[in-house]
Amino acid sequence: MEVKIGVQYAPRELVLESAQTPAEVEAAVTDAMAKDSVLTLTDEKGRRVIVPVGKLAYVEIAETSNRPFGFTTR
Repeated sequence: MEVKIGVQYAPRELVLESAQTPAEVEAAVTDAMAKDSVLTLTDEKGRRVIVPVGKLAYVEIAETSNRPFGFTTR
């Protein structure tokens, strides 16, 4: 699953591939916002992304799509 995180005053968004379900990511975001703490997510390679909730602009949660690549015929 792909997660995009917009951070205030940052020119680019953070993008990570996560093995967590959309519900787990949403729960982590909601919990961090309720506690006014930090949002911590882990990507598929085990790397952690930690963002202070006060700096979040948005969090976009999307299923990874298996797009065709190369030359295809329809």
